[in-house]
Amino acid sequence: MDFMHVELSNGRSFRAFNVIDDFNREDLAIEVDTSLPAPRVMRALDRVIEWRGMPKAFRCDNGPEYISEALAAWAKKHSIAIIFIQLANPQHLKRPREARKGRGMAYVERYNCTVRYDWLN
Repeated sequence: MDFMHVELSNGRSFRAFNVIDDFNREDLAIEVDTSLPAPRVMRALDRVIEWRGMPKAFRCDNGPEYISEALAAWAKKHSIAIIFIQLANPQHLKRPREARKGRGMAYVERYNCTVRYDWLN
């Protein structure tokens, strides 16, 4: 899961919260608004879980929404691990075994590029 910041030609901006399935690269959720605090993130993840079932983990960067106590409590309540990537390095994770598999945030970062350049432009 990742956030994307977009600025419109008139100077207004918005954020998009994207959730991608690492296995099949399917987009599971897109939330768009001018503000997306942790409760909105949890609500979007609840809808993904209702639709697709309970995941073992979510992978994300160290954004303020992801490191909030509210999201940590939500994840603990649902027995879901939150795996944080290394700062400023979307290809690697803090877990060496995962990094060896070549997994990181590359799928969702590529998806963000597609949304920005193919859809929004």
